[in-house]
Amino acid sequence: MLRGMRKASSNWLGKTIMAVVMGVLIISFGVWGIADIFRGFGQSTLAKIGRTEISTEQFRQLYTEKLQQIGRQFGRPLTMDQARAFGLDRQVLQQVIAEAAFDDNARQLGLGQSDAQTMRMIYSDPNFKGVSGNFDPARFQATIRQVGYTEQRYIADQRRVSLRRQIANTITAGLEPPKTLIDALVRFQNEQRTIDYVKLDAAQAGTIDPPSPEALASYFDDHKTQFRAPEYRKISFVVITPEEIGKWASISDEDARKIFEERRDKLSTPERRQVSQMVFPNVEEAQAARGRIASGLSFDDLAKERGLNPSDIDLGTIAKSAMIDPAIADAAFSLAADEVSQPVQGRFGTALVKVGKIEPGVQPSYESAAPTLKREIAAERARAQVASLHDKMEDERGGGASVIEAAQKLGLTAVTVDAADRSGRAPNGQPVSGIPQGLNVVTQAFSSDIGVDNDPIQFNGGYVWFDVLGITPSRERTIDEVKDQVETRWRDDQVSSRLRTKATEMVQKLNQGGKLAEESASLGLKVDTAAGFRRDATVPGVPTSVIEAAFRTPKDAAAQAPGAGGGDWVVFRVTDVTVPPVDLASDDIKKLKETLLRGLSDEQVAEYVTKLESQIGTTINQSALAQVTGANN
Repeated sequence: MLRGMRKASSNWLGKTIMAVVMGVLIISFGVWGIADIFRGFGQSTLAKIGRTEISTEQFRQLYTEKLQQIGRQFGRPLTMDQARAFGLDRQVLQQVIAEAAFDDNARQLGLGQSDAQTMRMIYSDPNFKGVSGNFDPARFQATIRQVGYTEQRYIADQRRVSLRRQIANTITAGLEPPKTLIDALVRFQNEQRTIDYVKLDAAQAGTIDPPSPEALASYFDDHKTQFRAPEYRKISFVVITPEEIGKWASISDEDARKIFEERRDKLSTPERRQVSQMVFPNVEEAQAARGRIASGLSFDDLAKERGLNPSDIDLGTIAKSAMIDPAIADAAFSLAADEVSQPVQGRFGTALVKVGKIEPGVQPSYESAAPTLKREIAAERARAQVASLHDKMEDERGGGASVIEAAQKLGLTAVTVDAADRSGRAPNGQPVSGIPQGLNVVTQAFSSDIGVDNDPIQFNGGYVWFDVLGITPSRERTIDEVKDQVETRWRDDQVSSRLRTKATEMVQKLNQGGKLAEESASLGLKVDTAAGFRRDATVPGVPTSVIEAAFRTPKDAAAQAPGAGGGDWVVFRVTDVTVPPVDLASDDIKKLKETLLRGLSDEQVAEYVTKLESQIGTTINQSALAQVTGANN
């Protein structure tokens, strides 16, 4: 903003406007007082739900945290405009209002929760448990810090969440998805159909004579929008990332070898073994079992005798460092392949250990690891340079320099894209070259304009500055520019129209008693069969449009649908419809019931919240909301 003010006041008109603006600010300070301006802003209310008030700053913090969380998921920051386009402003507001309504309701009902109960709930959270399976304070602190919480704020928030759950659980208690609904959904999902079908392609369309100039001109006039030239933008940008700067550095073998020695253990792949473990109540039973194995009984047969499943004894293919019990690990990694140990006293009892397949460890050579290590070292050393260049680049931009001018002064390489449309393609229809993969500079450029001082884009641990140098507006092309494209499109439409007519005639004959085999033979076509597919199936050679049409067509009836590319048509007959029986005890049905129950519960809670909001009253300061979400810019 300051940079914009400096640039705006660089001429006589800008200085005049800035003088007027500053005069108005000075007058406002004189009337209202400086302290009142800042204090009033901090205490403003964005929403009020019953007796609960949500301040502007409170909502701003919640909204900013939400944007940062989504930005981390996307791998790049989310702008205010993008957030509003996704509807995040309303979603966060609705969430905050619903939570406040629950909190107000909890106060009315006199609900509470002790500190001890809140801490027990946090201690039992699996997200905070370490390798030992117990609560890990360090993991707890790191996890809540990552999402922007302090310990005190998180504990207070969890207490409120617990009280909300008490209310929600009471509301949804006893809900059960109707059996009729489950039966209908299962039948809908699992219904299977079989079809016989033929594909009509360009060969069945017959000979299509070239269009006359008049016909082609008429077609072009009717479809001008399809051949319209898109808007193009000329863009210049400069990339400053550790990887880009790291290319300048020359890393010596001495430096790389030193890092290689330090990381040798991490770079190497440890030996892994397929380990099975059978635990016994005491040494005597384990020793007796080991004797039976020595007499010829297999380890797996012994497990079956004891009623153990393979999953009960199989520890998987594992490295020694990943095994929890040191005694079992030592025994497993001292055995030969397919050998069974003597009884071993482990943490969980006396055990017999069996080793299956052994995967030898791999120790990389310096030569194979050197290129990667050198790139990493160069990138690490470049991080400090990125911060320094960022400040220098901002200073140059603040002084009015363009991206190209600033890059030249700092010895950086600026890239210029002469023309790119919104999809990142050049006028020849090919993707624009020179833009790093994952950099959305074209999208950002189409949200900007010529002469706009754009904020840098965060990219791969660094920054990208860009300027829009020129705009070529979208325009209608002449027929001479796109004559070949127009003729190709005209021909495709002619083929599609003829095939559709022919397919319609075939369907009429089939539904009047004709045979698909006979009709297809007269056209020299082969009849194929797709058997037992569901609505969500992917059948090789059968387009999705045909599968959808098949489930709209009764058994023994014929129908048609366009092919995958639109250049062919498919005629089919539904030969079989199968509805598998519903097994209410199956795992799939249980999962479906859980999904339906969640949906019903959410709907019930939503209705309760709506009722609460209407009873206790809800008001929203739309001006403050627009200020926080950037809608007033």
